[in-house]
Amino acid sequence: MNKKKLTLINIGLALVAVLLAYLVFDSIRQPVAFENTRREREMQVVQSLKDIRSTQTLFKQTYNRYTADFDSLIEYVKTGELPVVHIVADPNDTTFTKTINDTVGYVKVIDSLFGGRENFDVNKLRIVPCSQNVQFELQAGSIKRGGLKVAVFEAKTPYKSYLWDLDPQRVNNLRAEMEDLEKYAGLKVGSMDEPSLSGNWESL
Repeated sequence: MNKKKLTLINIGLALVAVLLAYLVFDSIRQPVAFENTRREREMQVVQSLKDIRSTQTLFKQTYNRYTADFDSLIEYVKTGELPVVHIVADPNDTTFTKTINDTVGYVKVIDSLFGGRENFDVNKLRIVPCSQNVQFELQAGSIKRGGLKVAVFEAKTPYKSYLWDLDPQRVNNLRAEMEDLEKYAGLKVGSMDEPSLSGNWESL
């Protein structure tokens, strides 16, 4: 075998070695990159669900119900006000157990909830972060528990809404894993079946 052919073979072997090394590296890198991106995005989605929960909680305090309408929820944040109550002991109560509630002013809902959030845009409350302008699914109603009518709500979004541009096979595997466990394949807060305000990320 002449020197030229030997050189070409060596170059070919070197290229094959480089390709194999890259394939091994990429097989490790891809799942790690997927999980890192997923975690980063889920942090944003969870924050939005927490914002929806906080807003629904105050909405219920005001109207004694939750709402399934984002327009109503956003309008409430923009224009709603909460009473500032000063509580003092009733001077006529010798048992020192009664109090007098005196409303001394009002604070805007948007300031109460999001006053410390720089550049917060309440109009985006309905939009799933990292999605293609997909809206959260929002439901509200009531259920019977212990003979009482209890208000409930649920806000959720599937994995595909915020992982839409990632490896579809990995997204499908994630969805199938949750469905096998009979869990929601995505992120959600609240429940239409139970009087709960918990997020499913809090039990993962």
